[in-house]
Amino acid sequence: MSRPVAAARATVLLAAHELRLTARRGENVLVTLVIPPAVLLFFATTGLIPAIAGRPVDYLLPGTLALAIIASGLVSLGISTAYDRQYGVLKRLGGAPVTRASVIASRILAVLAMEVLQVAVLVTVAVVGLGWRPADGVSPLLFGAAVLLGTLAFAGLGLLLAGTLRAEAVLALANGLFLASIMVGGIVLPIDHLPGAVETLARWLPAGALTDLFRAALGNGPDPVPALLVVGAWGLGAAGLAVRTFRWD
Repeated sequence: MSRPVAAARATVLLAAHELRLTARRGENVLVTLVIPPAVLLFFATTGLIPAIAGRPVDYLLPGTLALAIIASGLVSLGISTAYDRQYGVLKRLGGAPVTRASVIASRILAVLAMEVLQVAVLVTVAVVGLGWRPADGVSPLLFGAAVLLGTLAFAGLGLLLAGTLRAEAVLALANGLFLASIMVGGIVLPIDHLPGAVETLARWLPAGALTDLFRAALGNGPDPVPALLVVGAWGLGAAGLAVRTFRWD
């Protein structure tokens, strides 16, 4: 009988395994590493976004950073976990010498590692391809808070869906929410350009708040406190519900 592995080491090993699996799934690579830079390049160079102050890249980079977080936490994590649950992978892990907490933590750690790569790719595209330069008011602390809170919110939502719905439903719903985030999350179209009722709703959704948080972190956004509160509330709520409702088989 195998002996339990130290929790920290088990978490790291499982996270590394998750990253290798993610790299092998073409759809995950598409949604996490191709679509956000493509959105940034397309809308920054075609002049299709409404008139805004400053260069398009200054407006679009924070939004595509938020889109990358959504892609990794909600779409990639949610869908892969849902299919692992449906195919019995999670149930088999339950018989391995690792704890449930290590399994969940490893998946979130893998998402964070992927997000580091996503941020590097997006910033490189912005700097090299679009001539972006950071503003004087950049806040690394606020940027880190945006990444961590955004991950908590959207990984929590992904796990909430994956732990309660069939995999096919998670696939449809996660992709639908991803598309909705592009449309009403302030990523491409400014939220104040939306119709009144939609604008009000969008300001209370995590996508728009996370975009505002990244804008504030990069020195081009509003007061970050409301966005911090909205993203933090979504993160705590989604993660709490995911823990309470998640089913392993």
